[in-house]
Amino acid sequence: MTPLLELIRRRIATEGPISLSAYMADCLLHPQFGYYTTQTSIGAAGDFITAPEISQMFGELLGLWAADTWQQLGAPSLCYLVELGPGRGTLMRDALRVSRKIAPFRPILVEASPKLRALQGEAVPDAIWCGDIDALPNDAPLIVLGNEFLDALPIRQYQMQGGAWHERCVDMQGDGLRFVLSRESYPLARTAPEGSIWETCPAAHAVIEALALRLHAQNGAALFIDYGPATSGFGDTFQAVRRHAYAAPLSMPGEADLTAHVDFAALKQTALRSGLAAHGPLAQGALLERLGIGLRATQLKAKANPEQAAAIDAALQRLTGADAMGRLFQALALNLPTAPPPAGFA
Repeated sequence: MTPLLELIRRRIATEGPISLSAYMADCLLHPQFGYYTTQTSIGAAGDFITAPEISQMFGELLGLWAADTWQQLGAPSLCYLVELGPGRGTLMRDALRVSRKIAPFRPILVEASPKLRALQGEAVPDAIWCGDIDALPNDAPLIVLGNEFLDALPIRQYQMQGGAWHERCVDMQGDGLRFVLSRESYPLARTAPEGSIWETCPAAHAVIEALALRLHAQNGAALFIDYGPATSGFGDTFQAVRRHAYAAPLSMPGEADLTAHVDFAALKQTALRSGLAAHGPLAQGALLERLGIGLRATQLKAKANPEQAAAIDAALQRLTGADAMGRLFQALALNLPTAPPPAGFA
C-alpha cells in the first residue's frame, strides 16, 4: 500500500466515494505524495517521453511559431513566452534557442512542483516561474505554449445507467480501490446508449477561459498540442502510465502518471464563447510539416553521421507519422478575432 493510497482510503472512509477528478488531483498534485512531487516522470529513466524529448526539432519549430506570432502582434519590445506544464524545460530551451534570434522573449514557466522547477532552471536559467495563470504578469502580450498539459488535468466521468447519467467515482475495495457509480443522477443534455461514458474536464475549460481574459486584456496567442480526437465522443480514456507501459489507474496512487484524452472540439467551443478566434484542431503531423520540420530534418542530417541521421529520421517519423504521434496528437491555436491565423493554421 502506497502512502497516498492510505490517505485516499481514509478520505473515502470519511467522505464516501470520491469523484475521479478528486482522485486524479490527489494522485498527481498532493504536496507530499503526489506524482509530480515525488517521481522522475519524463525521459528514458522516467515513465514517458514527450515530443520535446524525442527531438530538438519539435521545440525549435514551436519557437519559430512563437516568433512569427510575435511579428503578427507588431513586434512588441516586451513579450512573454509562457509554457504551461513545462516538464524538464526542454521545449522552452529549444524554442528560445531559435526564437531569440528574432524576438526578445522573456520566458515564463507555469509550474507548481519544486522538483520540476529545479530541473527547468538548469535548462532555462533566466526563466521566471508562476504557480498558475492568474499569477502571470499583465504588462505585455503573452504567447502561450502548452504541450501535453491539458491531458493531465483532472477529469470527471459520467456513465449512462438505467436511462440516466451517474458520476463515476472511486471507492474502497478490500485493500485497494474500485470504480462505482453515484446514487445521484445528473440531468446532462446528452443522449447515449446504456453503459456509455462521457468525460469532461472542467479544469481545462477554466484554463481556456482564464487565458481568454488575459489575451483580451494583453493581446497574444496560445498553442495547445495534446493527444485526443478532433471531434467529441463517448468513451473511457482515463489511463495510467508507469515505466513506459500502461498500468491499472487505481493500482498505484501517486506512483503512475494519470491522463485522459483531450476533447479539443469542446475546448474550441469554450474559446469561441469566450470571444477568441480558435484555429484547428489540426493533426500534429500536419502542423509540423507546415512549419517546416522536413527542411529542419534535412539541415540536421547534413551535419550528422549515419547513426545520427537514422535517429533524426526515426524522430521525424515518430512526430509526424500517421501511425504514431502525427495523427493521435492535435493542435489548437487561439488568438484574438482581429488577428490573422497563426502560422500553420492559415
